[in-house]
Amino acid sequence: MLEWLPYNRQAAVAYAHKWAYGRNPDFYDYEAIGGDCTNFASQCLYAGTGIMNFEPIFGWYYLDPNNKAPAWTGVDYFYRFLTRMEHSEGPFGASVTIRQLRPGDFVQLRFQKDVFSHTPVVVSTGRIPTLENTLVAAHSYDADWRPLSSYVFDEIRFLHILGAYRKKV
Repeated sequence: MLEWLPYNRQAAVAYAHKWAYGRNPDFYDYEAIGGDCTNFASQCLYAGTGIMNFEPIFGWYYLDPNNKAPAWTGVDYFYRFLTRMEHSEGPFGASVTIRQLRPGDFVQLRFQKDVFSHTPVVVSTGRIPTLENTLVAAHSYDADWRPLSSYVFDEIRFLHILGAYRKKV
């Protein structure tokens, strides 16, 4: 049996600001081997939920650099885990329009490639979010308070976090 937990957006955003230009020593820095953006996004999400999903292939967890789920560091895996249809332990969300974004949500960008390859964390939005007033923090292209409009991308998608499930005890 699972119980729903609210997402602590303030904790996720505070974590994003604290580590946007640094690296938390509790987590490996994947910058030199493909990028650290989704690892950073996962850390922010974990700061706001405190719940991981330890399913070996389809879960979302980090124990050490060699013991983590693909969804912890992989852009598309992260998206698929958060938008999964089945109820399982861990955070979950929905693909939304920009107008539904709130601080603590995530954006994914596809540059000149066939796949999405960057996952910034939303740290601020205007009353009605736009590319100009939605500000993000990120690793790989380290940034904090960066307007989405400053990115040059081919495609963008938005992930709104709805909460997390944990096993009832």
